[in-house]
Amino acid sequence: MRVSLNWLAEWIDLPGSTEELCDLLTFGGLEIESVETAGPDLSQVRVGHVEQREPHPNADRLSLCRVDVGNGPVEIVCGAPNVAAGQKVAVISPGSRLPDGTKLKKSKIRGVVSNGMICSERELGLGEGHEGILVLPEDSPLGASLADVLGSGDTVLDVEITPNRGDWACMLGMAREVRAHFGGELRAPDCTLEEGGDSASEQISISVDDPAGCYRYIGRIVRGVEVGPSPDWLVAKLEAAGLRSIDNIVDVTNLVLLEFGQPLHAFDIATLRGREIRVRRAAPDEKIATLDGQMRELEPADLVIADAERAVAIAGLMGGAETAVRPDTRDILIECAHFDPSSVRRTARRLALHSDASYRFERGIDSGGLERAIDRAARLVAELAGGQIAPGRVGAQGGPFAHCQSVRVSVERPNRVLGTQLSEAEMISCLARVDIEARSDGQGQLECRIPSYRNDVFAAEDLIEEIARVHGYQNIPETLPTISVAAVEEPPRHALEFAVRRALAAAGLCETRTFPGTPAGDADALRLAPDDARRRTIQILNPHLEEARQLRTSLIPSLLRGAHYNLAQGNEPVRLFEVARHFVPNAAGELPDESPAVAAVLPQAERSSLWQPEPPVFFTAKGVLERLSEELGSGLRLQPGSKAPYLHPGAGADLLLGKQRVGEVGELHPEVAAHFGIDVTCAIFEVRLDALLSQKQRRPRYKEISRQPLVKRDLAVLVDTARSAGELIDGIRKAGGRELVSVDLFDRYDGKGIPDGKVSLAFRLLLQRPDRALTDVEITKLVERVSEILVERFGGEIR
Repeated sequence: MRVSLNWLAEWIDLPGSTEELCDLLTFGGLEIESVETAGPDLSQVRVGHVEQREPHPNADRLSLCRVDVGNGPVEIVCGAPNVAAGQKVAVISPGSRLPDGTKLKKSKIRGVVSNGMICSERELGLGEGHEGILVLPEDSPLGASLADVLGSGDTVLDVEITPNRGDWACMLGMAREVRAHFGGELRAPDCTLEEGGDSASEQISISVDDPAGCYRYIGRIVRGVEVGPSPDWLVAKLEAAGLRSIDNIVDVTNLVLLEFGQPLHAFDIATLRGREIRVRRAAPDEKIATLDGQMRELEPADLVIADAERAVAIAGLMGGAETAVRPDTRDILIECAHFDPSSVRRTARRLALHSDASYRFERGIDSGGLERAIDRAARLVAELAGGQIAPGRVGAQGGPFAHCQSVRVSVERPNRVLGTQLSEAEMISCLARVDIEARSDGQGQLECRIPSYRNDVFAAEDLIEEIARVHGYQNIPETLPTISVAAVEEPPRHALEFAVRRALAAAGLCETRTFPGTPAGDADALRLAPDDARRRTIQILNPHLEEARQLRTSLIPSLLRGAHYNLAQGNEPVRLFEVARHFVPNAAGELPDESPAVAAVLPQAERSSLWQPEPPVFFTAKGVLERLSEELGSGLRLQPGSKAPYLHPGAGADLLLGKQRVGEVGELHPEVAAHFGIDVTCAIFEVRLDALLSQKQRRPRYKEISRQPLVKRDLAVLVDTARSAGELIDGIRKAGGRELVSVDLFDRYDGKGIPDGKVSLAFRLLLQRPDRALTDVEITKLVERVSEILVERFGGEIR
């Protein structure tokens, strides 16, 4: 918004320094984008009085003038033919500068010292006239600055208005802000008017069909106007604000917009069909030609002003061309309304149509200022266009406007928040300077009445901000807030997820983050059964990507896409994992469950080591899970024979926690791999972490390294092929007791010499005590105990 300081000075007395004004407005929350000077700087040029004129003694075309500029007469040599005694003239003294920056010096002209210069229009930058000096009006005050006399050199502030302060977007709002910081009395323009003739209500009817979009709509009728050019003073004010003059009727509505921040519009009554105004939503396929010459296609959500047959304006944005004021217009209807800001904002954004009116409606107008604005406009129209104002206003009430009228704040809170020591009286005084009437209830609370133009004040924090603004941010001391710091305990979920990330990263996997939205075909790609719960998905109303319109119920598809991309780029080895959320829908109207999970994908590397081949990726994935279980102390175990449809038959296992199934691990099914473009063997696993949250996490325990000798014993057993090595290892550990340090499977054989349906498994047992060496007897008993378990419990045969 452009603010003319000459115009603002009509409303309130300004401080002497523009710099001081800008500083205080900036501290008050306004952002001054730039400071412009309109016209030449005449501040150093003074009004002088020519007391005497005589011919120059040494030059025929020069005059020797005796001129008083307020501090005694001085002699000035002048070459202008029109200079004469008794004139008021523009004088610049030695040491001062002309508007073009030239510094004047005392000089001697034809033997006579000249103590200044009497200026012409060209020298002052006011025109091209240079044949004679500029003669000023006789009532010009002696010694006054020429800028004050001619009104030239206006300073214009380009002010950025924050979205919450619509009350600042007018001269009245700026004057209130100046008063808050510098004091003074407001000088608002006269809004009284004289009415005559038939009542306005007999000539037009107004109704509001959409009370949610329009809170109030009023109008005034002025008859017998003469549309023509505006006077110079009105044109100058509009141009200073960045608007161009159109005609005296439209210019008046724009002037009142700038004065009070209330948008107005004038209709030619003769063009309104049915002598009726309706505020309604647009009809389907309705169009309107706006004042900017564009044909606008409206939608049913757009609020319009209509007559009995068609839309004649887009509410809060722009009027229609068919009902606009023209040179032959004689009777006008001036409208003034209060529209819902969000409705105006939506329509303006959709139509890409932003106007001075929408700028103010979107920020909120003064709900109590409609009558003042429309009366001011009617008065000016009658003065400038010679019309007669019809008695009364015609109007209609829409829905109730939710304006916060009262807010309470404790007296101690502003000081606690700001770090100040303001008294209750000082707080009340600060609020009074912004028209907020505060009254103490005697119990440490201030009851504050909020004026109708302050749509941004809702809570105690807003009142504290006003106290800080008026008191001055620069006057608030630097203090550190006093807070009590308590120990923060990390949520179990965060601790678990961090531990999972750390374990998998330590196992050589790379963490990835994928978008939670997935394509609709992922359930089919995973070969999920029709009744599988993972087919129930949550649809995203406004998806980031058009192909990702639903929230995932599994992390596997996203990881497989990541693996395909990396393999296509030649990145090996590809070992990715992700810790993220599943989204499980609940009943309608309820938020979904977001259960944490971890998943990993491990494609078989095409290149193997020089010295030994890569192990099958299933066993790599199994080893990663074992390490994860060990790190978490969770006791995860594998149960062969998973029925997960996306795993290869016979190469999958369920992950159990106690008796609860919490995930799956195995080789990817060939059909699933083909769908995702993966042409190598690939192992995957997914673990739902919510079950682990209920477990008490085992903290790391350390023990002293034993100095006693370590005993190795190898044990081979013949068992059924249906038996898993994991079962046998668990049995061996239980039988070995604390002397069994570790047990590993180091060989598996089912070739020549092994009966059908049998397999030979060889285990290496490491035995040790921390306090002494094991005796041969103890070692023999331990091995016998283990062998006994393998035979009796697992039906094995010791080889």
